[in-house]
Amino acid sequence: MDFASIVGLIAAIFFLTSGVSDPSSLYDANSVFIVVGGTVSIVLYRSKLSDAKSLGAVIGKVFVNKTEEPEVLIDQLVEMAQVTRKDGLIALERFEISNRFLQKGVRALVDGNKAEMILEALERDKGLMAARHETGSDMLGAGAELAPGMGMIGTLIGLVGLLSTLDDPASIGPNMAVALLTTLYGSVLANVFFIPMGQKLEGYSKREANNNDLIIAGIMFIKSGKNPRLLEDTLTPFMVPKEKLKREEAQAVE
Repeated sequence: MDFASIVGLIAAIFFLTSGVSDPSSLYDANSVFIVVGGTVSIVLYRSKLSDAKSLGAVIGKVFVNKTEEPEVLIDQLVEMAQVTRKDGLIALERFEISNRFLQKGVRALVDGNKAEMILEALERDKGLMAARHETGSDMLGAGAELAPGMGMIGTLIGLVGLLSTLDDPASIGPNMAVALLTTLYGSVLANVFFIPMGQKLEGYSKREANNNDLIIAGIMFIKSGKNPRLLEDTLTPFMVPKEKLKREEAQAVE
């Protein structure tokens, strides 16, 4: 669970609504239908059905981060290399692996596939994963582009309703609310939801791509049968510089 995203979203909503004496005055059902409904509908309209079905899962990834830290993968791969050096590749079956990409690499090692085949398969899977993430980011980016436009459309609808009922004072308030709140909703939907979500997902995608490259390097190292002591030095460049420095300092103390 990514608590930073949850806390940040709640805080943003709190500060936005705390600026008015009556937060309920910022709610208008018609404006919500126009902006939120219109934006989501157009995003679905421009996407393939298979991509549209995954929109909920894409948004869910923003709040549920399952990306491992590189140092965790490094420790696991180093241990695998040590065990393999001693007991052979078949010994890798005893490991419990949660990372699906690493699972595929280990399975390929255990099956005795050639190094070229393993590398080709992992690179292909890495590319497919990146493409799926790009599709998710693209849908969120589309939402960010469309929401302000839907807000302006709602504003025009509200103004048309306002001008067509000027002889009815009771209708001026509701139509004016639609005209103003749809612009607000469009801006909030883009800047509080879609844009940050897209940026967060892009960050996750980059970290996962880095982890996948780390795993590929580790799997190919194990396949080569080189000395396991060299593996950690091979993989530490994939770590964040700060964590890499901490790891090097800890090793120096030992």
